[in-house]
Amino acid sequence: MYELKTKQNDNNVIEFIENVDNPKKREDAFRLLDIFTDTTGYEAKMWGASIIGFGSYHYVYKTGHEGDAPLVGFSPRKAKISLYFATGDSEREQLLERFGKHTSGKACVYINKVADIDVDVLQELIQQSVTFLEKLYPNESERKHER
Repeated sequence: MYELKTKQNDNNVIEFIENVDNPKKREDAFRLLDIFTDTTGYEAKMWGASIIGFGSYHYVYKTGHEGDAPLVGFSPRKAKISLYFATGDSEREQLLERFGKHTSGKACVYINKVADIDVDVLQELIQQSVTFLEKLYPNESERKHER
């Protein structure tokens, strides 16, 4: 059976960011950490070796494949910063039109630096993604803690 590689673990988020080679990317990662934490109300957790995730949900596909994933997250990769938002909600595409300089794949949105994007729209994307997934998986998502 398929074994999911990207699982939540106890690796230290701050240590991970401090080990990002590029100083500008490291600075952006700390800024994103603050933005995602403040917007979601969730504590940052490492997922796999390089994804910083917030909250979690359990999914089951029609094929029977299932697993856990963060509600939202990011990864300061060498080439670009990857942002992880929910797919399948048309509101995401509308928000991305106002987001700023980015490219997107099926599940990821890629940016070069935080200065290229509208942080207010980033916060809307984060909130939209969390709300969408919590509605889609109402009994399977980690509940937001009281702030």
